[in-house]
Amino acid sequence: FREANGIDLKQNKDLTALQRLREAAEMAKKELSNVVSTVISLPFITMSANQTPLHLEYTLTRTKFNEITKTLVNRCVTPLRQVLKDAKLQVSQIDQVILVGGSTRIPAIQELVTKELGNKQLNKSVNPDEAVALGAAIQGGILRGDVQDIVLLDVTPLSLGIETLGGIFTKLIERNTTIPTSKSQIFSTAVANQSSVDINVLQGERALAKDNQLLGSFQLTGIPPAPKGIPQI
Repeated sequence: FREANGIDLKQNKDLTALQRLREAAEMAKKELSNVVSTVISLPFITMSANQTPLHLEYTLTRTKFNEITKTLVNRCVTPLRQVLKDAKLQVSQIDQVILVGGSTRIPAIQELVTKELGNKQLNKSVNPDEAVALGAAIQGGILRGDVQDIVLLDVTPLSLGIETLGGIFTKLIERNTTIPTSKSQIFSTAVANQSSVDINVLQGERALAKDNQLLGSFQLTGIPPAPKGIPQI
């Protein structure tokens, strides 16, 4: 549309036109889960420089959609492999693969998951849009006492730790640890006669503190004067 008319709808100040474009793109994405091509048709999407109405009509194929979303789809590989590692499971130990979330209807996603999990058949009996709601219903049943044979445990989604000398992120509580939990570790001072330390608490998996999320900071004071490395904190 930009090449044909010299107008970039993304830079257009017409918010209504931009919203129509977003809605049409969303609909096209959904339709391409079931068909190999779809037409995006938006009459009177905007006006030309001489105030002539312009219309947008574009045929989007699944092949083109897969091409422009390939980078996003490939980003699913790392968390998929990580969750197997965290669960200490081999692909051969998986009984069923249940798809959760509307975007799992995208054929490219299904193909990637199938390939990564050894061509295991995907269980499509559960509506991916309702799977989270089912989990919430189970949680409600547990709270009411209606469900007796399932135990849900809260875990830390990311590792928790502090920033240490050199901007290093030192993990104290590993990700997927059942909570509540506690962990103790001895640290010391970095310079002689240090009377206080600033402690930054972070969560994440990166080696450097700056690459993780800061949860909070506090200052520990009252450290007795001593050579560096002597006080135990």
